[in-house]
Amino acid sequence: MEVREPDGATVAMGEPVAAGAACVAEPPRIRRLDESVVNRIAAGEVIQRPVLAVKELVENSLDAGSTSISVVVKDGGLKLIQVSDNGHGIRSEDLPILCERHTTSKLSAYEDLQSIKSMGFRGEALASMTYVGHVTVTTITEGQLHGYRVSYRDGVMEHEPKPCAAVRGTQIMVENLFYNMIARRKTLQNANDDYAKIVDLISRFAIHNSSVSFSCRKHGVNRADVHTVATLSKLDAIKTIYGISVARDLMEITVSDDNPSRSIFEMNGFISNANYTAKKTTMVLFINDRLVECTSLKRAVEVVYSSTLPKASRPFIYMSIKLPSEHVDVNIHPTKREVSLLNQESLIETIQNAVESKLMTCNTTRTFQTQTVSCAPASNFTARKDTEISPSVSGTKSQKVPVNQMVRTDSRDPFGRLHAYWQDCPASQHEKKSDLASVRIAVRQRRNPRESADLTSIHELLNEIDQNIHPGLLEIVKNCTYIGLADEAFALLQHNTHLYLVNVVNVSKELMYQQVIRRFAHFNAIQLSEPAPLPELLILALKDEDLESGGDNDDELRKKIAEMNTELLKQKGEMLEEYFCININQEGNLMRLPVILEQHTPDMDHIPEFLLSLANDVDWENEKECFQAISAVLGNFYAMHPPVLPNPAGDGIEFYKKINGKAASIDDADDHGQDDLDQELLAEAETAWAQREWNIQHVLFPSMRLFLKPPKSMATDGTFVQVASLEKLYKIFERC
Repeated sequence: MEVREPDGATVAMGEPVAAGAACVAEPPRIRRLDESVVNRIAAGEVIQRPVLAVKELVENSLDAGSTSISVVVKDGGLKLIQVSDNGHGIRSEDLPILCERHTTSKLSAYEDLQSIKSMGFRGEALASMTYVGHVTVTTITEGQLHGYRVSYRDGVMEHEPKPCAAVRGTQIMVENLFYNMIARRKTLQNANDDYAKIVDLISRFAIHNSSVSFSCRKHGVNRADVHTVATLSKLDAIKTIYGISVARDLMEITVSDDNPSRSIFEMNGFISNANYTAKKTTMVLFINDRLVECTSLKRAVEVVYSSTLPKASRPFIYMSIKLPSEHVDVNIHPTKREVSLLNQESLIETIQNAVESKLMTCNTTRTFQTQTVSCAPASNFTARKDTEISPSVSGTKSQKVPVNQMVRTDSRDPFGRLHAYWQDCPASQHEKKSDLASVRIAVRQRRNPRESADLTSIHELLNEIDQNIHPGLLEIVKNCTYIGLADEAFALLQHNTHLYLVNVVNVSKELMYQQVIRRFAHFNAIQLSEPAPLPELLILALKDEDLESGGDNDDELRKKIAEMNTELLKQKGEMLEEYFCININQEGNLMRLPVILEQHTPDMDHIPEFLLSLANDVDWENEKECFQAISAVLGNFYAMHPPVLPNPAGDGIEFYKKINGKAASIDDADDHGQDDLDQELLAEAETAWAQREWNIQHVLFPSMRLFLKPPKSMATDGTFVQVASLEKLYKIFERC
């Protein structure tokens, strides 16, 4: 007998029935996820890799009006991401909600998205980082006497904001990224791959934002992998980052359309010409100053180049497209990597036609790589263009050629220019070695145009530093613990069971000197907000010198000396700019200074003495002594001297007491009340001394542990003095 089931199936009587078939399965219950789970899921979508965390932080820095952005990365960003800027900072009253989800200063209503100009707008990035890492924010706004530091976890503060010394702007540290996402962390174990992505990201931002100086380096490494100075030319930025070999094969391109029926936009940028070859397309695309990707535009441009470039060669493209804000939808991708454009097909077609037209007009000159085919001892070959002889080797990123097949270059012309030579006899072995050395020099200079500054005198100075190391002091420096400042000149540090007094000025002076030698010709730059006129500064320095020595008050003589020293420094300006990043223009103004230690700027009150020493204390005739003297002058200028204003924490408070409405001298010891203090001057002094103490603890001593090689003289000149030993203290206490 058969029984018909409700769904039409028949089951014979007496046959076993499966448990699942006997009854309809109950649907699973829908539950509301816990808020922490929701936030962690959302965070994993927004911050997919360390490079996306860096992108969000750099975009925040740019939105804050920064002109200098520094990025430090450890283990590809998993251990540490630190982004520091000099923007407007964050208000202290906003810190409690800073890392909550959907808190932002960029918009207040949904309609604001139609005209949004900032890169951030959702208020999710910082919140997401706190759910997958440990976030610490240090910030100070203009006019504040001190900054604030606060740590966040799961979107909320771990403690109240703590007052601290800080430099202008904001520093955000993200540590132990994805510590609570084991699977994600395991897939990101290749630190080199992630760091390469971060370097590429910063390079792209640096090209478009050429008025901002960028720096990106690994934690614990002195030399930055990306270092640019603020410049008005995007081509100069490309030259700095990708090399002169890329920049020389680029063409400027501009195109626009103002027909509402098609598209409204303006595009400008640089594209490679027919001589450029590379294995991979490099496309840097910004739409309304937002770094994005557009696969369809990239493919359209590659189609144009495919008919021009040799097979397997790819172009270099930088484009900046400006459209009306209402024609761009920026809110279509979790990481804001893509945008949606109105009339996108028409826009791409217009740009494609412009690129094709530009390539057609530039195709009158081509450079070809040539190579000898015959086995004859000598052959006459030339590299010909369509209309003229080529002045340069083709292909900036050509494939590696075996040494025994490489086209040789003339040692007197190391940038790879080809010349036709007839040889009556085979080249000697010595000539072959010389040619090979020339090729190696040329390759190095193409990769890094400043490699030519690798001078023998610098190697000798570096060797002198290495040979003069005191091993005992080196062990102390590398493994010491900073305790605090003892007075204006000395700091306390502990090594094992010993306590030492360290002369901060001497140590910082030596560290700066060694850093100048190491970073020779590879400096980032500090752009002065206003040009500093050399004659006026030199006259100030001469006046101070006369006051100290009791010399004659001869203004005409000072003016004449200042003019002579100004002319001397202007004559040496090219060398100072190339090797030491000291920029002096033809009007006799100081424009730029080098960055010797990250996050440290010298005390500008000492600029007059610095310029006078630079003019008077340098032997410009002897190369080695010249470089050594300039490095010593820079080291003294950048050393952490006590501020000019007396320390208000001690007896120096007497200096800030008013007598008859004027500031008193230190010798005036009258008893005045708190109201009689010059509060403005006192606040300036407190800020200067607090800033110095912060720099000593957070900049000088960490850098000292990494980079200082203490010379033997420091063991005897009072720079390091042992003041206590735990073993001896125990002996004293045992007697008591």
